[in-house]
Amino acid sequence: MSTLTLNPAPYIIIDFDSTFTKVEGLDELAAIALKGHPERDQIVQKISDLTNKGMNGEMSFADGLRQRIALLKANRSHIEELVSFLRTKVSDSFKRNTQFLTENAEQIFIVSSGFKEFIVPVATELGILADHVYANEFVFDEEGNIVGIDEENVLSMDGGKIKILSALNLSGDVYAIGDGYTDYELKASGLANRFYAFTENVERPKVTAVADHIATSFDDFLFDNKFSRSQSYPKSRIKVLLLENVHPVARKAFEEEGFNVEFVKGALDEDELCERIKDVSIIGIRSKTTITKRVLENANRLMAIGAFCIGTNQIDLDEAAKKGIAVFNAPYSNTRSVVELAVGEMILLIRNIVGKSNQLHKGIWDKSANGSFEVRGKKLGMVGYGSIGTQLSVVAEALGMEVYFYDTVEKLSIGNAKKVSTLEELLSISDVLSLHVDGRKENTNMIGKREFELMKDGVIFLNLSRGHVVDIKALAEAVKSGKVAGAGVDVFPKEPKTNDEMFESELLGLPNVILTPHIGGSTEEAQENIGHFVPSKLLEFMNNGSSYGSVNFPEVQLPKLKDSHRLLHIHANVPGVLAKLNQIFAKNNINITGQYLKTNEHIGYVIVDIAKDYTEEFIQEVKEVEGTIRFRMLY
Repeated sequence: MSTLTLNPAPYIIIDFDSTFTKVEGLDELAAIALKGHPERDQIVQKISDLTNKGMNGEMSFADGLRQRIALLKANRSHIEELVSFLRTKVSDSFKRNTQFLTENAEQIFIVSSGFKEFIVPVATELGILADHVYANEFVFDEEGNIVGIDEENVLSMDGGKIKILSALNLSGDVYAIGDGYTDYELKASGLANRFYAFTENVERPKVTAVADHIATSFDDFLFDNKFSRSQSYPKSRIKVLLLENVHPVARKAFEEEGFNVEFVKGALDEDELCERIKDVSIIGIRSKTTITKRVLENANRLMAIGAFCIGTNQIDLDEAAKKGIAVFNAPYSNTRSVVELAVGEMILLIRNIVGKSNQLHKGIWDKSANGSFEVRGKKLGMVGYGSIGTQLSVVAEALGMEVYFYDTVEKLSIGNAKKVSTLEELLSISDVLSLHVDGRKENTNMIGKREFELMKDGVIFLNLSRGHVVDIKALAEAVKSGKVAGAGVDVFPKEPKTNDEMFESELLGLPNVILTPHIGGSTEEAQENIGHFVPSKLLEFMNNGSSYGSVNFPEVQLPKLKDSHRLLHIHANVPGVLAKLNQIFAKNNINITGQYLKTNEHIGYVIVDIAKDYTEEFIQEVKEVEGTIRFRMLY
């Protein structure tokens, strides 16, 4: 954490309930004290409603406070239990910035309409000075029961916070942070220069409407004022756009980290995406959204792309790399789901189950075995032997099949699978042919009329890879002629963008053909796995700088950052950049605690961990190095 440099330092007035902590202390005290009471829920709700009316400026605060106390039946033992609870409910952004609170304790005050008995024990543990806490105080009877409040305390009265701040007579700038209307009144009275509506825990429209600034977290407040902080940037200012109904766990992962998440169920076309992506830093897509060069030209703030699927051919990877945008996918998360669909369709098709089922739905009872076979002893041919192909190989062999594969890349076979030297050889020997290739342009129509003619008569054909790798017209003709006895197709050259669009294909209505709407990886297990995996990679890149697993970016797996600041410098892959950076470090007498460099054909990625004592001029020099594409800092 860099040193705070304020001249003169402003005073910071912080509210406690729903600001410093995530909850309202008095409401929680009622819930604890009334445990077992038959009307507990109703009483707690009444207290909560009174709290909200007071915070929204809808009723006299003093009247509301006294009504709440009258409903409360609590004693000292309940306060002790409340303090233990509140320690677990400190707002995340305040907890992250304990060092700031400690280092600047003389300038920080808590002014609250809550009660000292539960505020002081919690706040002082995070560096707040006990004598800088101004709050109400309970009155107890001899048995320790709460029987009222200190009526002499100005905070029990309307305008109490104004009276406290006036009495403090602070000389210099005063910034107030809180979630309630009484916090805004400090600014309205002229005693505070700025009012920040704090919305990390609760957002009150009547309060945000009158605020100078909206602080979605304490980090946001610190960033806005260029104060030292635990995070180099407030994540609430980082927008994440998730398209195509990705699994809810992905949305949750980003929201829990504090990012601003927008969720869209369907895909967006190029024009829509060009407009929506302008203020987006992270975008998550599946297979129907295409991120073109034009889209990337409009993505001024984009830092990372997450493909919530295996393929990345829908993304212009080279252009993204040139712009310093890292792309991550999920190469293995839905492998099992695709394999199970392939096996299921293979068995259904080779047994002619689809045809038998369709006939029976029409009332036709055909119990013959004609055209129905076992998969045992049959030859499975796979075009592509990647993560899906290898797992399908294992399962198929367990079913008693002979497995053959063709791949342009040299691959070590698993089990008894045999590699053939040409695609033509594979086509000629396979009883079942399954495609598992990627979406590169070179694979367009790799299976067409010629390839179908090379196949065995009565072959079972599966395509669960990419739609454009098969000539659909040629496949339809092969099915009609009987060359292909059965086909399972999950992917198509043209697919609807949403569930509301009609699907059209020459394969519609053909016998013993299973058509599925690109659901090879669409199981709850697979989508949840992808929903966990892709955000984890994106968050590692955003929070730590690690690019391990990126499909277009120099891969660097970085250690966690400790007691240093991390400079991330992405530049065009030209000679001399690292030398120039090192010259700047030497000239500014920067202590380097760690340095990492990786390049690919387009860009270089330099990561430097440095000691915290540096100047803004040094940072500006780093940004101005010729060839710099993107620069950011983490701490």
